[in-house]
Amino acid sequence: MTAGEPASSLVGNDTPIAQQAAAALAAAGRSRVPMPRPESPRIMVVANQKGGVGKTTTAVNLAAAMAMGGLKILVIDLDPQGNASTALGVDHHAEIPSIYDVLIEGASLETVVQLVEGFETLWCVPATIDLAGSEIELVSLESREARLREALDEHVKSEPENYDYVFIDCPPSLGLLTVNALVGGNEVLIPIQCEYYALEGLSQLLKNIDMVRAHLNPELAVSTIALTMYDGRTRLASQVADEVRRYFGDTVLSTAVPRSVRISEAPSYAQTVMTYDPASSGALSYLEAAREIANRGVGINGTGNREQG
Repeated sequence: MTAGEPASSLVGNDTPIAQQAAAALAAAGRSRVPMPRPESPRIMVVANQKGGVGKTTTAVNLAAAMAMGGLKILVIDLDPQGNASTALGVDHHAEIPSIYDVLIEGASLETVVQLVEGFETLWCVPATIDLAGSEIELVSLESREARLREALDEHVKSEPENYDYVFIDCPPSLGLLTVNALVGGNEVLIPIQCEYYALEGLSQLLKNIDMVRAHLNPELAVSTIALTMYDGRTRLASQVADEVRRYFGDTVLSTAVPRSVRISEAPSYAQTVMTYDPASSGALSYLEAAREIANRGVGINGTGNREQG
């Protein structure tokens, strides 16, 4: 080092710190690129009765990525565990107005929705522990399968400028809560993990979707399959991904979300990975997946089907 030479000149652009800084700057820039708006609100039900497939993680990270892209997003937490509410940093203790009040008490969504801190265009309807008993309470209620749809018709479909996308995070079951989501939504997004039991139980979910379409919601369509927990180092992950793509075709997103420590860590800080570590592989994958969904949404007529002509 010569006299007067700046210390910064000793740090090359190829150092790990410099590479991380460059990646963070690039990720920040990419996340702010506007995403195209759909012609009408797309209500996407994130469902898979198999637990541990990245369902909630997919819902909240896609929502955050789209909000960063300038879209207006609503997340409805329909899982009594309230994990989506936790990941978005939304208060959901027992006394908080929640989706329970909408389903059981008939409250409007407008009275329970919360703006997610750090975002201007991302809102959440939280789930509280009260929701745990709602399956039993719903049985005796009038229009028990359509309670959520009625609330969505009032809050979202009557004022389409409110939101571009609504993500409904379902519990890992096929009970009345999930049925309410399927009746209220236009599209189904199914996360499938790239592991041995990936397709186990999926046939039952598809049968339930067909039943709901036949009897309660003819507009419902499986529009998106998201591959999660992809580990490119294993042959199994590639085999599962190939099998899913062969079975579902273009419904499968081209972007597979990898296994990522950052994705797992983010909820413990009440964040999505999009804000926790925007330069991580997990965040970048969800950003690309969100952009892919948004690009596919151009020309979608709000029923999950593409406009003809």
